Amino acid sequence: MTELAALPLSRLRTMLDQGDLSPVELVESARRAFERWNGRLNAIVTPTFDRAIADATRAARTGERGPLYGIPLAVKDSVDTAGVRTTHGSPLFRDRVPNADSLHVLRLRRAGALLVGKTNTPELEAGINTRNPLFGQTLNPWDVTRGAGGSSGGSAVAVATGMCVLADGTDHGGSVRIPAALNGVVGFRPSPGRVPLHPTPWVYDPFSVPGPLARSVRDAAFMLSLMAGPDPRIPISLADAPAGLVDPGSDVRGLRVAWTRDLGGLFPVDTEVAAAVERAARRFADLGAAVEEHAPDWRDAPSIIRSERAFRTAVVTEQLGERVGEIANPLLRDYLGVAGRMTLSEVGRAEALRSRYWERTAAFFEQWDLLVLPATAWTAFPSPSDFPASVAGRAVESAVDAILATYAVTVAGLPALSVPCGRSADGLPIGLQIVGGWRRDAEVLRAGAAFEDAFGWTGWEPAIAARW
Repeated sequence: MTELAALPLSRLRTMLDQGDLSPVELVESARRAFERWNGRLNAIVTPTFDRAIADATRAARTGERGPLYGIPLAVKDSVDTAGVRTTHGSPLFRDRVPNADSLHVLRLRRAGALLVGKTNTPELEAGINTRNPLFGQTLNPWDVTRGAGGSSGGSAVAVATGMCVLADGTDHGGSVRIPAALNGVVGFRPSPGRVPLHPTPWVYDPFSVPGPLARSVRDAAFMLSLMAGPDPRIPISLADAPAGLVDPGSDVRGLRVAWTRDLGGLFPVDTEVAAAVERAARRFADLGAAVEEHAPDWRDAPSIIRSERAFRTAVVTEQLGERVGEIANPLLRDYLGVAGRMTLSEVGRAEALRSRYWERTAAFFEQWDLLVLPATAWTAFPSPSDFPASVAGRAVESAVDAILATYAVTVAGLPALSVPCGRSADGLPIGLQIVGGWRRDAEVLRAGAAFEDAFGWTGWEPAIAARW
């Protein structure tokens, strides 16, 4: 890609600060990428480039210069944006235009970021293939016969192709990490409460969190530093602001790194993915970390997820009232059906299992600083499918079964990063997931930056950009 918007954030900020580049030029660069790729890929569903240019012109006139001055930002279509349509990919919200930004979007825009568009998502953010009844399918820029992952698939594709410099996503079972892995970009799931999600139907939500998507770990870390911070409207928001977000560093000497290809047999994993993850783990040893194959005991993840996901679905859809029957998404309808049949005893058992799960997790991270495993156990699957039909010769029964590599981390409530670590024989990206201990977000980002420096992926072009 030759567009300016595909350059690293740090370089763009320097160019903008020194006057070598104007915000309008940068937005126009992102618009050219949008005009070139979006008709085929369908990443941005509501473009706002004209508004971004007007905002850039106004900022230049007033002299307002925040740390993201002039930087094009795309926002997931499930996240509120003032005066810009926000549909959740659902006919229920086809014409919804919020009056105010979501909290983290407001923080990014106050820092100078320019909103260039809303990105595609499955209906009501449920699914690992980004498509919905309103806007259709988002495709993968590395192979347009395959999907982009989900649910933040539009954001990942927009970042990968230079339609924006930064994008946000929301991550429950892996909705930032999965599309980041499948599209060759960086995606970070912060600790719950690190970035308060407001507005939200569930202010105590321990599962779904906003997170950054970018083309490098340092860019994602810088974006996170501006999204993070407490808010009294979200009681689980974290008051601390850990050092190392603005500049995570890259020294991993002495860290204890456990790696696993499949969490002790919890899920099947593609042979190429397993090999790439093992090679990545060995790089940490080259960087001075102590590396050993080991996995936490997360065998209860599927049982916990079935009840907890249905419980959360019931909470966040309660405001829809009688309109809940209009939801088209089959995955979401299944969760609603489970919620309608669940007993209080089943919910209680899931919470008890989650408590024991956490106790085992805490004990594991007393021995280890980091856990390294696949971000997805497979590469991008064909776009007509809801999830991969089989992995390593084993049938996959459901979308949840397909994403246990990320969902098991969500259940533990830990910060996790997806960073590119290789490509398959078909040229498809493979993502490495780096998981840290309780609220150790900065340590995860530091390890990701160290790996990225050693691996050298940053700047690789998606096949569609190289070919067209």
